[in-house]
Amino acid sequence: MPGENLTREEARERARLLTVDAYEVALDLRSAVGAGQDHRTFRSVTTVRFRCTEPGAATFADLLAPAVTAVTLNGRALDPAAVFDGARIALDGLAAENVLVVDAQCAYSRTGEGLHRFEDPEDGEVYLYTQYEPADARRVFANFEQPDLKAPFSLAVTAPAGWTVLGNGERAGEPEPAGPGAATWRFAKTLPISTYITAVVAGPYHVVRDHYSRKLPDGTALEIPLAALCRKGLARHFDADDIFTVTKQGLDFFHDNFDYPYPFGKYDQAFVPEYNLGAMENPGLVTFREEFVFRGKVTQTAYEGRANVILHEMAHMWFGDLVTMEWWDDLWLKESFADFMGTFSMVEATRFTGGWITFANRRKAWAYRADQLPSTHPVTADIHDLEEAKLNFDGITYAKGASVLKQLVAYVGREAFLEGARRYFKRHAFGNTRLSHLLEVLEETSGRDMAAWARSWLQTAGVNSLTPLATYDAADRITELAIVQEASPEHPELRPHRVAVGLYRREGADGALVRYAGTEVDVAGPRTVVTGLAGAERPELILVNDEDLTYCKVRFDEGSLDTLRAHLGDIADPLARALCWSALWNLTRDGLMPARDFVGLVERFAGAESEVGVLQMLQAWARSALVHYAAPAWRERGGRELAEGALRELRRAEPGSGHQLAWARFFAQLAADASHLQLLRGLLDGSAQIDGLEVDQELRWAFLAALAGQGAADEAAVAAELARDNTASGERHSVRCLASRPSVAVKEEAWEAVTGSDKLSNALAEATIAGFDQPGQRELLAPYAERYFAAIEGIWRERSIEYAMAVVRGLFPSLQDDSRTLGAADAWLAEHEGSPAALRRLVLEARDDLARALRAQECDRAAE
Repeated sequence: MPGENLTREEARERARLLTVDAYEVALDLRSAVGAGQDHRTFRSVTTVRFRCTEPGAATFADLLAPAVTAVTLNGRALDPAAVFDGARIALDGLAAENVLVVDAQCAYSRTGEGLHRFEDPEDGEVYLYTQYEPADARRVFANFEQPDLKAPFSLAVTAPAGWTVLGNGERAGEPEPAGPGAATWRFAKTLPISTYITAVVAGPYHVVRDHYSRKLPDGTALEIPLAALCRKGLARHFDADDIFTVTKQGLDFFHDNFDYPYPFGKYDQAFVPEYNLGAMENPGLVTFREEFVFRGKVTQTAYEGRANVILHEMAHMWFGDLVTMEWWDDLWLKESFADFMGTFSMVEATRFTGGWITFANRRKAWAYRADQLPSTHPVTADIHDLEEAKLNFDGITYAKGASVLKQLVAYVGREAFLEGARRYFKRHAFGNTRLSHLLEVLEETSGRDMAAWARSWLQTAGVNSLTPLATYDAADRITELAIVQEASPEHPELRPHRVAVGLYRREGADGALVRYAGTEVDVAGPRTVVTGLAGAERPELILVNDEDLTYCKVRFDEGSLDTLRAHLGDIADPLARALCWSALWNLTRDGLMPARDFVGLVERFAGAESEVGVLQMLQAWARSALVHYAAPAWRERGGRELAEGALRELRRAEPGSGHQLAWARFFAQLAADASHLQLLRGLLDGSAQIDGLEVDQELRWAFLAALAGQGAADEAAVAAELARDNTASGERHSVRCLASRPSVAVKEEAWEAVTGSDKLSNALAEATIAGFDQPGQRELLAPYAERYFAAIEGIWRERSIEYAMAVVRGLFPSLQDDSRTLGAADAWLAEHEGSPAALRRLVLEARDDLARALRAQECDRAAE
């Protein structure tokens, strides 16, 4: 749509002209329910008060809506047909002080963008919530949609009288009657915030309330009302007490360290259905995906993950909401900080003290992948428009940025880092910043030259590899230990690294691999000598980046690799062990270790892994190695061996433990032999049991999905399970199971449902895609490779960007892993140079993943 994709230059010009003083937004949501309503649109009336530095100038307001009823500028009625093009409202003849009133019919969303409407299949209740980042507030009310035009917001919402209705601000008085069965809620004016973090939640939500109190240094009391919400159908699973515990621990931590009281009044946390993201940091009203309300038994990793997200969003109240980037170039100023602070606070303030292990194993894996794609970019990016911004919510902006900040803390010291944050908040509260503003305070507090550090770490792309190189004397003592640093030809920057180097050997009766010597060193340039370890006895394992201080790919010398092949499970320290696993996975992805070797290491050593989060990551990596990186001729055998290993560990695991649950889910993903499928059937119907394994509803769906994907469960079996679990979650599971069946007709129906119709919601489309794309059905899916490349440009043009992204990523024919598919991707890219840059980036990334897989397969084939 013309004008929908706002550019950075347009935003800068508008910010030069305008200062926004206030928004008054009134939404009438009665059309969301009731007989006779079409449930497609709602009324939105917005009053914007703003100033203009050049009276007589022209600009535009943003609005994505089916229709505009009236537009008034400074009392002058404008013709909607003349000024509204579907994305922008043209405004000319501006005065020094202006009042714009827009009365529009806006659309309810089914894709999680704007105001999403969800009807619960269990009880027919309707739930609404908003999601705006980066620029979907314009789907709900007229505004100036860019982060540096902050303003106070006043909100009024008319909705069914029995609903819970929430906004960013606290409710102002009791709801007012608004006709039969309806009421109007009014909310207190907010402090100045950006449009993308305004929010509305409305519906018959289940609400639990609590309170947080804090005595401030000046002796005054800070009182924060707390609330946690979910759908009524999830109320029996809602562990609000644990959510409040983590919330209070986080508020204590941030108040102790930030020296700036939480500024947004109340703190509501709403767990909402069909959510595209993990969560969103709307001040005073944080929204989360409802999958964080656990319907069945999960491992401690799931609780840790939820705690991390809660604290990540809380960190945003300061990094992002209080102080906001000027434009999406500096998205990292909030996301990298929130990602780092989420783990930092979790480790120091909650029961999840092993959070840095998860960070090293999971978050960094995301970053390493993103940083080796052709679309990699510096942490501080060059974002030309909103479509580019949408795609930069990636592993670089989040996990690499957080890793860089961890390196920064090692570089400048913890207290200098936190003092810099405190000055940053006080100096720029309710304002907008760029990279230079942060560097300014860090230079003040650390005395370091932050410009040089930023050039290397924030303004260049790519990941370095660090390899130890040791020489020994006749007595087997180290004469010299050096670290060799390498970079890719495309991104040749060799960065300064503060790293710990650990020397390990087996000790004690159990032969545990333990660190017996170590030191920290500043690595610079292609070769750095580690002076602190000269004279040490020959190690069995040299671990560069011990303690995970920096962001790099760790490599090993041959002796260390031999040790890991034989004794990886004997490494006593769980963080060191996780770092070694991560390094081996990077070797596999880079085609330097055969996939079958990595799978073999998982078979041999994963059963002894103490950290269940690391175990679950290893299982995911092993399956990915089998599906994508193993030579095709070995896949069947490798899959059978891995499934047998998973079943063995399932039976060995402590009954009722998280490890047992992880092995059960992994076994279901791998099950293909008749005996394995028979066991899954038995676990479902009760004729088979494994001591301590509770087959709850979520695990039932996991087992049924495995059976359906192998053609061992038909439509009737799926329908019977849905009747047992006739809920929103059950509906998503059933859609995935149905699409996973190995049938030509099934695949055609699933393809058409996703690509040929807009009837599916975002959640059901994702479930359909997940079911469609089954690794064991390569031949069945082969005809869709050509259809994919023929369809994606039309899908990008006709659907919302969130939906289109899911389709372009999810349906790329990665399972057709041969040179023909690679050639088809290259041909599409060559023939569509004029396609939107964001679409081309997604195809280019998927193409690069496929090329990487083919290189890894060659490495694995050479090991036959």
